[in-house]
Amino acid sequence: MKKKIIISLLLIVVLSPSCKKFIEKQQQNALESIITDGTWIVTRYVENGTDITTSFSGYIFKFNSNKTVTGTNAGTVVNGTWSGNISTKTITSDFPSAGVPIDKLNAIWKVTDSYTDSVAANTTINSNLNILNLHKQ
Repeated sequence: MKKKIIISLLLIVVLSPSCKKFIEKQQQNALESIITDGTWIVTRYVENGTDITTSFSGYIFKFNSNKTVTGTNAGTVVNGTWSGNISTKTITSDFPSAGVPIDKLNAIWKVTDSYTDSVAANTTINSNLNILNLHKQ
């Protein structure tokens, strides 16, 4: 009887990390599916207490499954990369050749609220809090 209990406990210990990793992978896949399905717009951007949302007017963002992202405004396309991390609840974006305002998206963003059609996040750059809201079109 003791042998069966020990074997059962060992199986639980051995299988638990792989089960947890499987669940995290499924959550990561779901996150990526939501992000890459459709296009997004900036509905709020507050930089150190100043609302600069209108700077992003006209931009449409498309996140791709190959971790690239494009920002398009009046036919002009800005290319970048993105990654999401479900365990740290962060999204990282990088537009290496972008100017203002798109360069303001280059950061690791902490997701504070999210739905299938919206994301609220913030980041601190040079001791300044920036707040970002994205909505799916």
